[in-house]
Amino acid sequence: MTEKEPARPVRQLRVVVRAEDYDAALAFYRDVLGMPEEEAYEGAGGARVIILDAGRATLELSNPAQVRLIDGVEAEGRPSARIRIAFEVDDAAGTTHRLVEAGAELIAEPRETPWRSLNSRLDAPAGIQLTLFQELDPKPGNP
Repeated sequence: MTEKEPARPVRQLRVVVRAEDYDAALAFYRDVLGMPEEEAYEGAGGARVIILDAGRATLELSNPAQVRLIDGVEAEGRPSARIRIAFEVDDAAGTTHRLVEAGAELIAEPRETPWRSLNSRLDAPAGIQLTLFQELDPKPGNP
């Protein structure tokens, strides 16, 4: 007899963003950042929505002391937005450069953190503050 998997009351994390310039946001996140389209719908009155695949989702809750620590390491102490979205990418420096060329505002250049990731911070379309991070050490069990 096999043990049952524990119940998962939350099956998906979906961040919903109102994008005043929908087409610019779509071009930035889908075409430049490379997030694949999962679903798209159009409705009455010009309503449009697209669901982009962001890989595995997690919710990171940080107390104010942790936020100050991360801001110090990642952005020379410049305060982050209350909600900041972090994307793990394969090439933080190259992706940061591409996103700046596509209209993101650079807050902090990529830098190595004490926890061995390469992080940058940007203000991106649709009013989203982003952290891009690249893990520099392989995860256990990965080459």
